[in-house]
Amino acid sequence: MFVHNVLAAARERLVMVGINAPVTEAARALGIPHTHLVAVCNHAGELVGILSKTDIVKHISHCLGHACTVAVSTIMTQDVVCCHPQDLLLDVWLIMKARMLLCIPVVGPDSNPLGILYARDVLQILLTEVEDEEALLRDYIMSVGYH
Repeated sequence: MFVHNVLAAARERLVMVGINAPVTEAARALGIPHTHLVAVCNHAGELVGILSKTDIVKHISHCLGHACTVAVSTIMTQDVVCCHPQDLLLDVWLIMKARMLLCIPVVGPDSNPLGILYARDVLQILLTEVEDEEALLRDYIMSVGYH
């Protein structure tokens, strides 16, 4: 199965802020239930970074005075691991597992964010595929439907 098959769910989880947005705006966005990642976009709408709850907490622990009103560009993760709609979900899972990622942005050919994939969703789909294959093999071996 490919990423584009689950893009509808990934789109629902996409939360974006502009590169010059204050950290407080990103923190509010991360307060939305089931939101674990905020995509940071430049003026052209291209993904240039991400912010997680961990990034916000690390920054807030050092906040003094107006430090929490700085732009998200000062604290965002810039080296973003992304996937594309044409990628296989198994390949995406292997990347997520190797990098210990709980979520990964999906980007289009123009680097615009299309959604956020969660590891639990990818695993659930992969498990369903394995269960379906197991049932087909069992039916084949048992000659179910073949007389």
